[in-house]
Amino acid sequence: MNKFFSTIGIIAVLLLGLRFLSFFTYDNTDDQSHQLSFNEDYAIYALNLPEDVSFAGETVPFNDPDIYERYDRELLVNTYWQSQSLLFYKRSAKYFPVIEPILKEKGIPEDFKYLALVESGLTNVVSPAGAVGFWQIMEHTGKQYGLEITKEIDERYHLEKATRTACDYLRNAYNEFGSWTLAAASYNMGMNGLKKQLDRQKAKNYYDLTLNEETARYLFRIMAVKEILENPKKYGFRFRDKDLYTTIPYKILAVDTAIDDFGSFARELGINYRILKYHNPWLRYEYLPNKQGKTYQIKIPREGYYEILEEDIAGSLPLRHDSVAKPSNISDTANVKIP
Repeated sequence: MNKFFSTIGIIAVLLLGLRFLSFFTYDNTDDQSHQLSFNEDYAIYALNLPEDVSFAGETVPFNDPDIYERYDRELLVNTYWQSQSLLFYKRSAKYFPVIEPILKEKGIPEDFKYLALVESGLTNVVSPAGAVGFWQIMEHTGKQYGLEITKEIDERYHLEKATRTACDYLRNAYNEFGSWTLAAASYNMGMNGLKKQLDRQKAKNYYDLTLNEETARYLFRIMAVKEILENPKKYGFRFRDKDLYTTIPYKILAVDTAIDDFGSFARELGINYRILKYHNPWLRYEYLPNKQGKTYQIKIPREGYYEILEEDIAGSLPLRHDSVAKPSNISDTANVKIP
């Protein structure tokens, strides 16, 4: 009997051993077929670089191999970071029509709209250093150029005003350096920092400078994003007009008194707090003291844009004109629609 059980035990061990061995000795035909299909169906291509690249009318010296490689790097990174580049397309359709007329008004080359895109992705981000908004303006710079920056108001979040501030800075930088490329570089590292590097290195243009990695890549990334956005099909991006973001039509209300509660204020206007702040991100608090009696231009969506919300509010919360005195502190100054 013991001999019988011993034989059974040996057979069981052998069977287990064979099964264990099968994990390591299997037919890899399926893997080979899978790899073959992958190699046939999937490809990542090197990019044909455009022959002539310029920024604000200033030509990039591609005869220098280092300059060529630096541009190639940014073109590759931004082409194959498809989700980000597609978001750039979508947001630029919404915000470039706001930025472009201001650049033209201020005499700044249109290529600088791509600087804002690279700075923030056209979102109201805050950098670790404290730079704010689409144009990433530091507090001291914003105040220097006349923006109101307090606990309740931060006009670095006001797209039109921030764009004008950026334009004023860039114009001053151009007057200082005589080059739009250097003006753009100074936007990233500051005028004083750029002056020191130009003097120390005895250089006269951006492409001859050795700079920190961020500023060294800065102009090349701007130019790469410009190339991709101006030639979407060339870089494999396909989208329809309806896929792009659009600006919500709005009108402007002039407010020259304090507002105790933006939540109630918004509902009196037939919208809600979120929508009010969406259109006016520069309003940073839930109330507006306005002790100086300044006149603020507040955007609200045109009537009928949020029809469901308006019906909901009209049915549940009657408008109370005693809490928001429209005739005295709000006037419909303009109907503005940005295409």
